[in-house]
Amino acid sequence: MTHLSLEQRLAFLADSAKYDVSCSSGGSNRRGIAGGVGSTSSGGICHTWTADGRCVSLLKVLLSNACIYDCAYCVNRRSNPVPRTALEPDEIVHITTAFYRRNYVEGLFLSTGVVTSPDHTMELLIRVARKLRQEEHFNGYIHLKIVPGADPLLVEEAGRHADRVSVNIELPSRRSLQLLAPDKPRESIIEPMRRLSSLIDTARQERRRSRKAPQFAPAGQSTQLIVGATPESDREILILSEGLYHRLGMRRVYYSAFVPVSRDRRLPPLPAPPLLREHRLYQADWLLRFYGFTSSELLDEAHPNLDMHIDPKCGWALRHLEFFPVEVNRADYQALLRVPGIGVRSAKRIVRARRTCRLGEEELKRLGVVLKRARYFITAGGRYLGGVRLDAPELLARLTTPAQPTAPAHQLELFPAAGDISAVTGEL
Repeated sequence: MTHLSLEQRLAFLADSAKYDVSCSSGGSNRRGIAGGVGSTSSGGICHTWTADGRCVSLLKVLLSNACIYDCAYCVNRRSNPVPRTALEPDEIVHITTAFYRRNYVEGLFLSTGVVTSPDHTMELLIRVARKLRQEEHFNGYIHLKIVPGADPLLVEEAGRHADRVSVNIELPSRRSLQLLAPDKPRESIIEPMRRLSSLIDTARQERRRSRKAPQFAPAGQSTQLIVGATPESDREILILSEGLYHRLGMRRVYYSAFVPVSRDRRLPPLPAPPLLREHRLYQADWLLRFYGFTSSELLDEAHPNLDMHIDPKCGWALRHLEFFPVEVNRADYQALLRVPGIGVRSAKRIVRARRTCRLGEEELKRLGVVLKRARYFITAGGRYLGGVRLDAPELLARLTTPAQPTAPAHQLELFPAAGDISAVTGEL
């Protein structure tokens, strides 16, 4: 593929990048340089998302799809007989700035296969970010992949130019990494994560003391876990995610349903990607991050996997009926968050609204409570809204949703022909 045009190589490498879902653009606020191009905001530069969290206004591309590693789950692995191609760092810089000026994209998500060595590959990635920042004065969003095994000094330099950095852990356990990614020792993944966590925390403390202090990966770090390629339970996955959030300050853990892109005897013979399982893990992850749940509350040894027919919050509620019904006019904020159908925003609205009036069914509807689920677990002014006993067998049937995946089986086109591709997420 050495004779392909720039446009052909870009199309090929953008398609090869679609399996990496950890491309959020939130949380950065980079000060613009006079005469530069692009910008970021504290809420993130992108406001259009797919249902599984993919941001579609970033130029998402690989530097190269050639790789010295032989990870069984990866389409770009060394032993997979696929055509190989690459973009030069200067070409990516040119494409990024040209696309921004045409209002095609608002930032760059840059990943790659490992070319020659981790250090050499990391140097190529840094060259792109450094030239964008220092020569093109690009103020927009940059997300760089960190190559496992790269020199710590290169990892540090990447964070000085990028808004977000990520090291994909990929597989939940050491044994699975040894089986499916034998070239990637677990330490080569965890050590950069720890270093990034320390550098990000130090930079934030310095920024609190002085706004003139340099930024370091202001949007934090994220990672990705592949779901379904190995036998780990949902409980093992959520325990790992919980540890990454609490111990390493991870901003996001992304879950990617395993896509059987090639035949390998080490991989399970899945007929299709486990998209519904991916969706349930995202719901459980949301409960860990914003609702005060712990992994041990959601799953245990007796129930190691999430129910595919009911969302995790409803599942917890049905196992803890002694907690319900909750009186919305008296319950504290944390108790309200435990009610299916009441989310973070509606719980805050309830707490504010009940200071001035007594809440009933109509008031709850106006506050955004999803009464289709919440009515079975609350009382309003002493009145139970469910119409069926909490321990009635039919309650489960009323709460059960059809087992349909909500995440797309492939990445959305960068430039959709028509229609709104933003996802509307209801209250949990």
